Amino acid sequence: MGNSVTADRWRKLLKDLGHEVTVANRCLRGSFDLLIALHARKSHSAVFQFHKQNAKKPVIVAMTGTDLHNDLGRSQKVSKSLELADRILLLEPKAGLKLPLRFQSQIRVIYQSAVVIKPTPTRLKRWFEVTVVGHLRPVKDPFRTAQASMRLPADSRVRVVQIGRALDPSMERTARSLAEENTRYKFLGALSHLETQRRLARSRVTVLSSKSEGGPAVLSEAIVNSIPILASRIDATEGILGESYPGMFCVGDTQRLAELLYRVEKDASFRRELVDSAKPMKRRLQPSFELKAWRELLREFGF
Repeated sequence: MGNSVTADRWRKLLKDLGHEVTVANRCLRGSFDLLIALHARKSHSAVFQFHKQNAKKPVIVAMTGTDLHNDLGRSQKVSKSLELADRILLLEPKAGLKLPLRFQSQIRVIYQSAVVIKPTPTRLKRWFEVTVVGHLRPVKDPFRTAQASMRLPADSRVRVVQIGRALDPSMERTARSLAEENTRYKFLGALSHLETQRRLARSRVTVLSSKSEGGPAVLSEAIVNSIPILASRIDATEGILGESYPGMFCVGDTQRLAELLYRVEKDASFRRELVDSAKPMKRRLQPSFELKAWRELLREFGF
């Protein structure tokens, strides 16, 4: 989960295209042909230093959810990174609507790919397992699903499994407290990326309740593995799932989420509808599609 997983996947893709790749948390001194900065604000110093040392070499700035929804228009570092960028990389198309007109020609969208988990993990029979994947931060509204599960009827077999590292002690305390008072909720904390993928692939449905996102990888992994998705209606989910996707709820709407959870548990046809509604995106979320998109982007600079 997070930017480190994205950086590692991009490293592997670029190596598959025949490039030498160095991943660093800061700008390295030396001779490089191209900088890909993941995070406009946090990578600003690297963007500035690279441009200063290699003025004629290209810079690609990949914008995260924090860049787009918190810092854009407020942070000078974001503005300066965008001014120095030759291309601006987004993970879903609706994010481009937030950028000023002068940057529109520089925008490129590359969806995050995912793979089918094999062998398919065995699903639990006792519980209708619902996963929530993502680090515990306020912007993720991480406990919305746990709260919604407390409103389910007595005949529901839903169990919410939360996977992700608590980024501050209060979040972990809340998660532990919820697990004690809510028998439908289990907090697993941080797992490896592979184990997270396996837990997602064995679940009956996954929920993304975020207030904002840049282009959540969990959506790609769920779509590719044919896992039904319930999601808050935000730009990122609409950009990937489509505005008419039937499994959306308004941000913070606990009651509506509870209703959707119960319906997806009890109604097999609704589960199929959710999976089928996301099928048009499957092709775009294959690793070969992401590899092709990176190849085309790099060719714009003659690589």
